[in-house]
Amino acid sequence: MPANEQLILENEPERLAAVRRYDVLDTPPDGAFDRVTRLAARQFDVPISIVSIVDTDRIWFKSHHGVDVDEIGRDPGLCASAILADETWVVENAQTDPRAMANPLVAGELGLRFYAGAPLTTHDGYNLGTLCVIDSQPREFSDQQAAMLRELAGVVMDELELRLQARRTVSHELLLREQAERTARELQASLLPSDLPEIAGAERATLYVPADRAVVGGDFYDMFIVDDACIMAVGDVSGKDAAAAASTGLARHSIRSSSQWAGGPMECLRNLNHTMLLDAHGDDITTFCTVVLVFARRSEYGFTLRIASAGHPPALLCDAAGRCTELTVAGPPAGWYEEAAFEEIEVDLRSGQTIVMYTDGLPEARSAGTLVGIERVIEALTRVAGSAEDAIAALRGVVTAADVNVGDDVAALAFGAL
Repeated sequence: MPANEQLILENEPERLAAVRRYDVLDTPPDGAFDRVTRLAARQFDVPISIVSIVDTDRIWFKSHHGVDVDEIGRDPGLCASAILADETWVVENAQTDPRAMANPLVAGELGLRFYAGAPLTTHDGYNLGTLCVIDSQPREFSDQQAAMLRELAGVVMDELELRLQARRTVSHELLLREQAERTARELQASLLPSDLPEIAGAERATLYVPADRAVVGGDFYDMFIVDDACIMAVGDVSGKDAAAAASTGLARHSIRSSSQWAGGPMECLRNLNHTMLLDAHGDDITTFCTVVLVFARRSEYGFTLRIASAGHPPALLCDAAGRCTELTVAGPPAGWYEEAAFEEIEVDLRSGQTIVMYTDGLPEARSAGTLVGIERVIEALTRVAGSAEDAIAALRGVVTAADVNVGDDVAALAFGAL
């Protein structure tokens, strides 16, 4: 039913926009507002107290004490009349007050006799509704009582303002989070190869799982071809955000450039160590890099792997029967000290075997408060005992399990001989 035109403000479209701004209509009951209506009923010794919001064609009750109704029509309505004024709107005896005597709430079953409503006024001057008190008996209402009702209406409005500000803060934080995630994704993508090279007689697959999508981590993988060698690296640079991104780019560039002339992975790591130290400041060793580096070349059995490590978790050699062996290679993290010594091992990768390299975020993920551990990782790989893609799928299953919380980024690369 359309509201009576006499009860419509000239700025009604703007007022209704303000109502929508507070997003209060049809929200569940709320203890904060219920306490105000209980307090108002007790303070003014009336049976009914209501926090009302005047909508387009209805008056909706955010809180109602002493009456079991959620809303009434706007036309006619005492609350609709009350929002026309900036002061408390008082009807001491509705039976004799020309403003209210024809109202159905007065003449009907409810038998309303007394009404006082203080407008809920926004900071920019729009009346959303009222805090009103109602009685079935006529009564006097002093200026002091009217002022007190306005104060209580101010409490209601303060609560609405606080909630509006909270929603705006959350929305702003969500927007900032989305922007940070988008920036982090773009920057992280720039630190990983866009495509992996095709290798005859081999298959490869990768995994990257960020612990926080809004933060750029230092975990990376890389794979490229130099002459007859396939160079593979999985590493973890200390730090987060811009500093980690810069160090990750530096580490990848060092490995890619030195592999053009180095005799093998051990020599590449010596160059990486020197590069990281040049980038450090004084005795600062907070910027360092752990990495496992593999040079793979075709052989009559499949591939020959030359492996070196700078303080990185051992790679796993998995065969078609599901057996996994840790390939431990000694060496400190790159960037710790000048005279770092690195070792190198040589391993045959035969048909049906896969080498799996990963960062420490994988075994250090937590399940029920304890570390996932390398045992659970190996168990997952043992169950699949298949291709490089199967191995990566198994690792993804570990870090995305319902009981697992990833506290650090996870990067992994699997390379299998066909």
